[in-house]
Order: sequence, then structure tokens, then C-alpha cells
Amino acid sequence: MFDSKLLSGKNILVTGGGTGLGKQMSETFLKLGATVSIISRKDEHLNEAKDYFKVLGYKIETEKCDIRNPEEIKNAVDAIESRTGKINVLINNAAGNFISRTEDLSPKGFDTIIDIVLKGTTYASLEMGKRWVSGSIKGTILSIVATYAWTGSGYVVPSAVSKAGVLALTRSLAAEWGHKGIRTVAIAPGAFKTEGAWSRLLPGQEYEKEIISGNPERRLATKEEIANIAAFLISDMASYINGEVVTADGGQSLYGSSMFNMMEQLPDEIWKIMRQR
Repeated sequence: MFDSKLLSGKNILVTGGGTGLGKQMSETFLKLGATVSIISRKDEHLNEAKDYFKVLGYKIETEKCDIRNPEEIKNAVDAIESRTGKINVLINNAAGNFISRTEDLSPKGFDTIIDIVLKGTTYASLEMGKRWVSGSIKGTILSIVATYAWTGSGYVVPSAVSKAGVLALTRSLAAEWGHKGIRTVAIAPGAFKTEGAWSRLLPGQEYEKEIISGNPERRLATKEEIANIAAFLISDMASYINGEVVTADGGQSLYGSSMFNMMEQLPDEIWKIMRQR
């Protein structure tokens, strides 16, 4: 459906782009003619991603960066732009999540998710937005939220709070920066498998079957499906879409509540196991 040059001229920065959905989006963008750079706080993720894309015939730029630190974001963007030119698309993909009964949450556990998802997304958005405003550069920010950003959800309270904040940020910046040539959009994906995170969010295979049976399409999302939506939203084809969130969950959010609310029935011994992951 997409022309191979759909994203030609797009210089894209992907946070958390070395694994999972971030890596898949990066691959999709590269195939559509974009210049792509990724940041991650882990060297191994950056090195593995660079090697992966090299085998595919693509060159990407990478910088180690902890998005919880605004100064590290600034330094990473400076370094990348010195090699690639001005970035004009930001993908806020870096995230963290785990399941926990809220009464078991520690302040550190809560802060970790808030710092990465809400503060990190805000810091990255402000860093790029300020550059675009001062340089009169047209830019696009796409953030990954969650269907429970609207409703809230049990057992993932730090993530729900953070994603709700990112949703508000997306809509607020759309209203404020739209006339400056800056678009902010988001995707709320349904459940999909990704390295590492899946095991932290599911007690076992039985629960995966429950999620699938509770979805109108009776399946999980694929990373490719979400990446294709992202490609459209950051392209010039979507230039009049601003402040919008595209939900891609197979109808799950219409069919029932957050998939995590079903964990109400988990016994204490399972929660003890999940706390170790």
C-alpha cells in the first residue's frame, strides 16, 4: 500500500528503538525511505540493532541515552544531528511496565515507570519541540500510549498514570504547537508479544489464552501492524491529523475492560513469582 519513498526526507529519532516495537518501527521507516536514528540506555541493544540493520542493508545512527535525564537527551540529539542533519520526527516509544497489586508497589517501582514513560516522553518531546519552534522547523511527534490511558487499569497503575499523562501531553501540544507546524499524534496498541516485556506482564501461557479469547478478533496484534500505522501517521499523507490517537486493539477496549483487570483472581503465590521477574 505504501510507496517505497513515502518517508523520504523524514529524519526520525526513535527512543527505545533497539528492541521490540521500536525496532520494528525503525525497520518499517527505513524500508519507506526514511533516515533513522535510535537511542537506548543499553549498549547491547544499540549494537544488536545496528548489526541487524546492517545485514538488511541499512545504516542507522545510535546514541546511548537514558531518557530520564534531559541533559542526556540533549547531548544525544546534538550528536545525532551533527551526523544526520536536523531531526524532524520523534517517536516516543521507550517505556517500562510490570504487573503488581497496587498495595505491593514500592515508591521506587512507581517512580521508575513514571520517570521513563511520562517524564522521559515529556523531556524528549520538549527537547525536539523547542528546537523546531526556534528553528521554524515542521516536525511530528508520535507517542505510544495504551488503551487504558482513557479508562485506567488495575495492576498496572504506574503505567496507567503515565500513559494518561502522555495522552494529555499529545493533545495539549497539538493545540498549542499546531500553528507552528508541529503535529503530535499517538497510537494505543492492543496486546502484542515483545522481547522481555511479555514475561513481566503475564503470569503464564494460560493467561495469554485468556487475553486472546477475550478479544473480538481472537488474536494478538503484530508489531508490523502497529509499525504500518505509525508510518502513515508520520507521513505527509496524514498532515491534517493532529492530536489524534489511533486505537489498534482488535476491538478489545470495546469488548471489555483492560486485560489486566482479569488478574483479580490470581492467587498470592503467583504474585510472589511475578515480583521476581
